[in-house]
Order: sequence, then structure tokens, then C-alpha cells
Amino acid sequence: MEPFVYNATAVRVVFGTGTRATLADEIVRLGRSRAMILATPQQEADARGLGETIGPLFAGLFPGAVMHTPVEVTEAAVAAAKALGADCVVALGGGSTIGLGKAIALRTDLPQIVLPTTYAGSEATSILGQTADGAKTTLRSPKVLPEVILYDVDLTLTLPPRLTAVSGLNAIAHAVEALYAPDRNPVIAMMAEQGIRSLASALPRLAAEPRDAPARADALYGAWLCGTCLNAVGMGLHHKLCHTLGGAFGLPHAETHTIILPHAARYNAPAAPDAMKRVARALGADDDAPQALFDLAQRLGAPTDLRSLGLRETDLDKAAALAVAMPYPNPRPLTEPAIRALLGDAFHGVRPSKATDAEHCHA
Repeated sequence: MEPFVYNATAVRVVFGTGTRATLADEIVRLGRSRAMILATPQQEADARGLGETIGPLFAGLFPGAVMHTPVEVTEAAVAAAKALGADCVVALGGGSTIGLGKAIALRTDLPQIVLPTTYAGSEATSILGQTADGAKTTLRSPKVLPEVILYDVDLTLTLPPRLTAVSGLNAIAHAVEALYAPDRNPVIAMMAEQGIRSLASALPRLAAEPRDAPARADALYGAWLCGTCLNAVGMGLHHKLCHTLGGAFGLPHAETHTIILPHAARYNAPAAPDAMKRVARALGADDDAPQALFDLAQRLGAPTDLRSLGLRETDLDKAAALAVAMPYPNPRPLTEPAIRALLGDAFHGVRPSKATDAEHCHA
């Protein structure tokens, strides 16, 4: 056994069906009495309904969460929290809403309760991505880690098939990168493999029957495991590319992760053979993990090319330059021409080539 370091986090996780009914109890448990509920405009009605279930503990609603957590939206939400006299925030939704809750917590120290409705995994991390002046920056702080996660399988039953697919593949990406992170450890490797396995088993079942409750439970469990991996270790090329494409070109978060994942895995495969073996095993694939990831996306009807997200081919040079501008840990060294080639394949939706022995020799 190799020596390792593992930092466990103190987050209360309540997992099950119908758990949102315990929200009032969780607010009181935190010693709070005025909850501001956060949502996107699309989930405003659901958030208002949730507010009604907690009666006098409901201080008000901020339904303005948007993708990539722009700082101006956060400032408006902080002002709303002060005006309402809120003493905690409740985020109902996916990564956009959860990100807003974290950004508020960073500025105000208000405790957070999160009810995830997607598989983003952000609720399990002390990571916050924010956008200002067209650039997305990421920070880690214990101040942004939610105090309570209420996983309610019922809240995911109506997640549309396309969002189910891309959100689930986004979660898988956290686990894939955790398996080759420089600070990986056996605890997280075990969680990463199980997270991939749970999602890879659940997602095809949900493509066939979106209201399959046991499959929804498996997917949500997998998402929590993958989010925990994202929090515990550093991420590499895949996440860097997705943040670059999201922050600089406004591409949607989960779809971008879905498209980039097989290509980033392909790029790193020669330098991370053990990680790729684990990924392939978790996917139930005998063979090449990058190809299995691409095939899973295709099978789920998820997007497989950046062109379909509205990126232009003329943007790829800039994206490659941005992605290598700041050094960060990654199993395989980064060069701008190699990243540009990777982005070209992702732009056109090319199935990643199979690993070759020669490549492994020259890694």
C-alpha cells in the first residue's frame, strides 16, 4: 500500500426518496429561522412550492441563478439576502443554482442547504467557479462547502433525457480525472470507480425510461460519489478545457464536459494506463476507455461535437492557447499543438482513436 493523504469533509448528507420534506428540520438543526431559497428562472415555481412547505422559515426567493455564476448576479443575490434578513440559503437546482449559493456563502458566511436536481456534483465540493469580464476563475475555500445536502430522488424524476445524459456524463468526468490526479488516494479511487459504475449502469436505463426510480437513485448516488471525488483531489486537462470553453465562449457546462471527456481521456491515456483500466472496468467495457466514454455519450443521444454547441472552428486556436496559458498538474505534458488537435477532434465529433502500444512506449 502506497502512503497517502485524504482530507475528509464535514458535510451532512441525507439521501433517499421524499427527503425534501425534512428541509424545515434541517434549517432548525442549523439553528436558523429565515431561509432564502435560490433557483433559476425555470425552476422558480418549484422553489416557491418548496418555500411554502417550510412555512414561517421561508424568508423569500431569489430566482435569478444563471450559468457560470456571474459576479453581478451574486451581488444582486447578496443584496436580496440582506434585504430579506436571511440567515441561511437553500439552493434548489443544478450547478448554476448551487454555484450561486456558494458565491453568497463566500461573501456572507451564511450556511447552505442544497437540494440537487441534476447530477452536477457541485454540492459536494468546496470549489466555486465564477465569471467576471468574460473569464471564469475557480477557487477552493471551506467557506463555500454546503453544510447539508438533501438528496431527494423524487426531485430528479422529471429531469429531461438530454439533461440527464449530459449531467451524468459531467459527473463521470470528475471521477475519471480523480483516478489520475497527482494527489489521488485509494479512498477516492474506490469512490471514483463506483461512481462511474453507478452512473454508467443508470444512464442507459434512464434513456429508455426517464421515470425509473431505482435508476434515478443509482444515478444520484453515483453523482454524489463523483462530486466527492471532485472535491478531494485536483483536476487536470479535462476540467481546464471545459472551464476555458465555458468562460471564454459561453458554452453550456454539462454539454461541454460530455463532448470533451473522451478526447481528454484519450490525450491522457498513454500517461495514465491504470486509471484508464479502472474507467473501462467501471464502464463494463473490455477495451479502450476513451472510446467507451464516446460510445456511451452516443448511445445516450448526448452531443458529441463542439460545433453543435455553436463554437466556431476559428475559435479553436484561441481556446488551445488559453488552455495552456496557465500551468496545472496533468499526467501528460501539455503542448499547444496537441491541445489544438484534441479540440479539432472534439469540434468535429471524431471518435477517439484506439490506444496503441507505440504510444504507451513514448508516453
